Amino acid sequence: MDKPTSLAQLREVTQPPEVRTRANAEHWVAHLYLRDFSPYVTWVLLKTPISANGVTALMILTGWATAAALLIPGIWGPILALMLGQLQMLIDCCDGEVARWRKTKSPAGHFLDAVGHYTTEALIPIALGLRAAGFADNSRPINWMWVALGAFLAIVIILNKVLNDLVRVARAMSDLPKLADAKGANAPRPGMVAKLRRMARFVPFHRIYHSVELTIIAFIAMLVGVFIGQLLVSQILVAVLLPLSILAIIGHFVAIMTSSRVRAA
Repeated sequence: MDKPTSLAQLREVTQPPEVRTRANAEHWVAHLYLRDFSPYVTWVLLKTPISANGVTALMILTGWATAAALLIPGIWGPILALMLGQLQMLIDCCDGEVARWRKTKSPAGHFLDAVGHYTTEALIPIALGLRAAGFADNSRPINWMWVALGAFLAIVIILNKVLNDLVRVARAMSDLPKLADAKGANAPRPGMVAKLRRMARFVPFHRIYHSVELTIIAFIAMLVGVFIGQLLVSQILVAVLLPLSILAIIGHFVAIMTSSRVRAA
């Protein structure tokens, strides 16, 4: 397909209503502001020979750099991680836009996109565990207990993400149609779980385990660490995130089992 002649044309093709109104696949920062900026970046990318999968590879590397930035001592590491986390989500918007404009959407692209998000959201808690262990402080030995807790946090976060993929696999194996990605489409059936889920909207701790949210939380925590100590606040952060993540995965599992997603039509 030829290069776009205007930003309006580019938005029309690469940001159709079914993309802008996605309830789950579209992150809130994309809804809020990144989709307003991404066409400018996509415009530049379309002037280069880089493929949509090549853009996704940049997204993956940016995500890994986000986690690595958290290993930088002091407040500067979390500041850099915060910026890189936003950049990763911006590039994540652009790879799909490049694919939609060039009509090169493929299973490989979806696979690489998942690899990027899964690995980033596993590496960030590991990096937080290393911070809590004193990795960035050469004056003291590493406390491997915190490294282990960070790794355990990573496992729980990934398992939570896997649940959504397992729903798709289960539906495909049962010859059920693809789930609609619309608000309310995957809500639990009426009952106690549905009430609890509505209450969780006011304190959505189950949503804090995406890369963007984790970098925001890490940045805020390290701001507090300027006053009470970076090591202490890092340990508090991991100690709080771990039990909440276990609670989140239990709630996620119950929500799935009580919803229509895993019920025969």
